[in-house]
Amino acid sequence: MENLLSGLISSKTRIKLLMRFFLNPGTHSYLRELSKEFGVSTNAVREELNQLTKTQLLKSEKKGRNVIYGANSEHTLFPELRSMVQKVMGIDQVIDGIVNRLGNLEQAYLIGDYAEGKDTGIIDLLLVGRINRYHLQDLSRKTERYIKRRIRSLVMDPEEEESLGGLLTNRPHVLIWQSEPASPPNIMTAAPPPNAAAKR
Repeated sequence: MENLLSGLISSKTRIKLLMRFFLNPGTHSYLRELSKEFGVSTNAVREELNQLTKTQLLKSEKKGRNVIYGANSEHTLFPELRSMVQKVMGIDQVIDGIVNRLGNLEQAYLIGDYAEGKDTGIIDLLLVGRINRYHLQDLSRKTERYIKRRIRSLVMDPEEEESLGGLLTNRPHVLIWQSEPASPPNIMTAAPPPNAAAKR
């Protein structure tokens, strides 16, 4: 999976930038922060930021003395790049291997480092629903072996919805799955018989 982007893009710094910004489009960062995080010089990061901004894959905005960068979600290649980043980071396998098989799940969030596009090796999930935790552990172990990353899950019951807002407000998060609302019953109204109005 890691070769998916590296086979297309030779610059490791550019790959890190794409992963940083395209997994969570709400993520924003500035030059020195990225340089420190990636462990490379500011010149190397600046060169890649300039290239991605020139192609309009990234947007930039000056705030005070810093220039803040973020993904351009309106770019025609945005959906494809985001999907590719999810594959590289193992998120699509998490959805297929765990989320889609749990049952009674209402929402699944990516939280922590991966919600910021940081591939640290530990994927933190917040799962809302009535979930069999033993089944969750079994699915997580199988998926971990495949994606070569550790998975940690925080489970909340639907009744704890009020706590959910406060929990997500103070941390980065990405909604990666949500159950479809049940369709309302199809109530058919009987039409009045012909000439009903005339008989009144």
